[in-house]
Amino acid sequence: MKKISEPIVFFGSGPVAAASLSNLLKLANIEFVVTKSSTKTEMSQIAGDIPVFTANSREELDELIEKQKPTSRLGILVDYGVIVSKKIIDTFPLGILNSHFSLLPELRGADPISFAILTGAKRTGVSLMLLVEAMDEGPLLAQTELELSDSITTPELTDELIELSNKCLEQIIPLYLDNQVAPQPQEQVTIGSKEASYTRKLTKSDGIIDWTKPATQIEREIRAYIDWPKSRTNLAGKDVVILRAKVISETGKPGNVEQRGKQLIIYCGKDALSLLILKPAGKKEMPVEAFLAGYSV
Repeated sequence: MKKISEPIVFFGSGPVAAASLSNLLKLANIEFVVTKSSTKTEMSQIAGDIPVFTANSREELDELIEKQKPTSRLGILVDYGVIVSKKIIDTFPLGILNSHFSLLPELRGADPISFAILTGAKRTGVSLMLLVEAMDEGPLLAQTELELSDSITTPELTDELIELSNKCLEQIIPLYLDNQVAPQPQEQVTIGSKEASYTRKLTKSDGIIDWTKPATQIEREIRAYIDWPKSRTNLAGKDVVILRAKVISETGKPGNVEQRGKQLIIYCGKDALSLLILKPAGKKEMPVEAFLAGYSV
């Protein structure tokens, strides 16, 4: 892999950004990194001698870029979480390239990874998009899709999408810098649905299980929320996080719990869940058999 000689400015603040920056350092010369105050230490450790600046809001970012006066023609943004003004986008002659983890215009917004699982999508992917002021509506340079298994969790899907994103950036950045690839409107080139859909930031309350929902939906939530906010309920008077469960065709009152030997069944709005792995508050995760041996349901 030949390293790109001209400089690039990198914007990013989350764990996905950290992994992306680590890979981009092998591909390109980074002029400087822009992150949030909360992630400066981590990003500085990855960046080494490369300057790392912080901007936690649109206004702070405007001031920072005006002060630093980047020479780069292109910015790369991954998992930053700060709105970027048109003024800053226009600072870069080639714009700012964003790696978004969905097949745009599907799953625009803050959490496309979790919502790919929550919606029961059979596939998702990575979209390389040029930033515009409207949320995730910029033209596309490339898309690559990824099939989803029925058991994938958010951390597993995140790792797969990071790897896919890195490969896309390695391929597209040199072509874009050499004017060999041109942006196209999302609706003309997407390999997903042409209908826009939107995600939101998850909250802690999302993790409280609503047993009136269908079992298939709750099972998706368990996989989507496994890192945070975690799917939580109360069993045997104990607060419990459910880490894995399977859907079974059973009918009963939503929320009712039934023990069948070494099985623990909870009825849902439609069908039921057989719990497989749990984590009681203050304890390590355990298979359901171990939970039933220690707690009376």
